[in-house]
Amino acid sequence: MFLSAAEMKTHLYAENIEAISRGDGAIMEAAIDAAIAEMEGYLRAFDTESIFAATGKERNALLLLFAKDIAAWHFLVLCNAGGGMELRQDRYDRSIAWLRAVQKGDVVPSLPPAPEEEGGGAKGIIKFGSNPPRGNHF
Repeated sequence: MFLSAAEMKTHLYAENIEAISRGDGAIMEAAIDAAIAEMEGYLRAFDTESIFAATGKERNALLLLFAKDIAAWHFLVLCNAGGGMELRQDRYDRSIAWLRAVQKGDVVPSLPPAPEEEGGGAKGIIKFGSNPPRGNHF
């Protein structure tokens, strides 16, 4: 498991987790699952199966941090108390901005590339672009 509910204590106090979930551990697990599913959508150019199957020190530390931020956001939306919602919103936005930069190719994390499919290419990823238009005037 890439991220466990017990590891969320670095981002949320244990008593807050208990109060919001009312002792139901499945709620935090659902938030973690949603965070990982959301991240996978942005990381299609990488081997998401091996990335999110990693445990312990094998995990990418920055990716783990962002997974916790996103999971914390998904978990905290259950709570109406204003306990750090603005901070959580900011950290969630930063995590998504980083994932978009990775998706766009502006940031290249140290993650394993996606396995190639039969016939070449990686999971249907197509990159395209061109040079900026020239403005010739006569």
